[in-house]
Amino acid sequence: MTIGILAVQGAFIEHAKVLEKLGVDSIELRKASDLENHIDGLILPGGESTVQGKFLRELGMCDILKEKIENGLPVLATCAVMILLASQIGNDTVSHFGTIPMIVKRNAYGRQLGSFHATGTVKVIGEVPITFIRAPYVSKTTNQVETLAVVDGKTVGV
Repeated sequence: MTIGILAVQGAFIEHAKVLEKLGVDSIELRKASDLENHIDGLILPGGESTVQGKFLRELGMCDILKEKIENGLPVLATCAVMILLASQIGNDTVSHFGTIPMIVKRNAYGRQLGSFHATGTVKVIGEVPITFIRAPYVSKTTNQVETLAVVDGKTVGV
């Protein structure tokens, strides 16, 4: 099994290290030609959604990744990438991949100074410590979207 890790911005190195510890092969995806490699899954690490969206378009990766996701490629996405996957961003006019029918509020908890730690309930896993740094939350979904994590009554994982 080989997992592709988007490596244009964000915490991609940390994801690669965890996969290595688990004995899973990974490749960094830095340019459109990297997407020609076979991958069995995709990790889209957190970072800054506006920057990631800009880089993905400039590098010619956005449409290719969107197609792979729409065709069923399994994806693990954290923080900012929830914004990229959303069909609508509640407080923005831009849409990126738009592959999950949900509305996401970016920077929902405020600025960097509003960062906090909490314990969230994650479906199947249970209680998990979670850190929120300028984090989004899901304000609305369709019945096609399963809620996986809730913190303080707000959906933070789907």
